[in-house]
Amino acid sequence: MVCADELGPVIPRTIPPAPGWSPDGHRIKNEIDYSRGPEKTWVYGALRPRDGQAVTMTATSRNSAFYQQFLQLVEDADPAGDIYVITDNLSSHNSVSTRTWLEDHPRIKHVFIPVGACWLNLQEGWWRIFRKTALAARSFADPSHITHATRRGRPAAASPAAGNPGPPGPESALRCEGLRARLRR
Repeated sequence: MVCADELGPVIPRTIPPAPGWSPDGHRIKNEIDYSRGPEKTWVYGALRPRDGQAVTMTATSRNSAFYQQFLQLVEDADPAGDIYVITDNLSSHNSVSTRTWLEDHPRIKHVFIPVGACWLNLQEGWWRIFRKTALAARSFADPSHITHATRRGRPAAASPAAGNPGPPGPESALRCEGLRARLRR
């Protein structure tokens, strides 16, 4: 089982530093760029709660073709057994082309969460940690910098070396409490 979702758009934006103080002693303010240019980047992510493993991918659009590429990465990361993908009912998740693609990949089965209940998807909590570790307080000059941050910035909670060695055992309550503490930060 994996929980999957999309994050974005993440927009490349550089914020130049203020050059200093004005002649009359006031701080110089920069105009904030609120535009959404053509360089939007979407981050696709899947979290496997069993062991904390995560798969991420960046794309220039949120559509069926990129979603199918993402599902291929998820399938490659979990080579044995059925894969139940818990996700929302975005049109690209249930499009004709995605359903046709899934016919050739019988291991992958969709489980759609109810409309308006995104909090049921564990990926949402993981996104919060991800944004803090990979994206927060950073300025990206172009989409390749976002892709680099996505690859390097996976949260420690998604790493087996960080204390998520496998299926829940007696210590799972402690791990859950640790994840709850991280989510509260």
